[in-house]
Amino acid sequence: MNTQQPVEETMKRGEFLRSLGLSSGALMALYCMGTLSSCGSKDDTTVTPGTGTGTGTGTGTGSSTSGFTGNAQTSKGTISFTLDLTDNNYKDLKTEGKYVSVGDVVVANAKGNKLVAVGRICTHQGGNLNYRLAQDDFLCDLHSSEFATDGTVQVGPATQAVKAYKATLSANGNTLQVSQ
Repeated sequence: MNTQQPVEETMKRGEFLRSLGLSSGALMALYCMGTLSSCGSKDDTTVTPGTGTGTGTGTGTGSSTSGFTGNAQTSKGTISFTLDLTDNNYKDLKTEGKYVSVGDVVVANAKGNKLVAVGRICTHQGGNLNYRLAQDDFLCDLHSSEFATDGTVQVGPATQAVKAYKATLSANGNTLQVSQ
């Protein structure tokens, strides 16, 4: 007698499309045409930690996350949000090498304790970017494209830069404003 319960696995829209092998250009065309607008939910933009070095939780929409206000989703308009670096979700960003993905943006405390923010999705085929302190760059987890902290491509296969955002630390060092 089998007593195991079936395991339900879920996959986000972007992950599903990437699993089909669609290029980032094809993905952008689908998003821009709006054909997938009813397929997602606000959970598509969860704040995720960088492997071994990040922190944070929440939706990236500014509606329910402690320490976060504003918009971190390009599909909802201009990127502009504030992180409270005293909040448990973001306090690790005060430490060099730590990073967090917030919606469509990855924010890192880069080499030299410089806070930087770039688009989270690789321009090659839509992998996630993760900050690497030793190299002071962002690495795509899909095909290993490398991007400088200003978003420019250092090593392909990506050929197009990711969007770089303005990251402004408050005078007291407790608030980070990210904007276009």
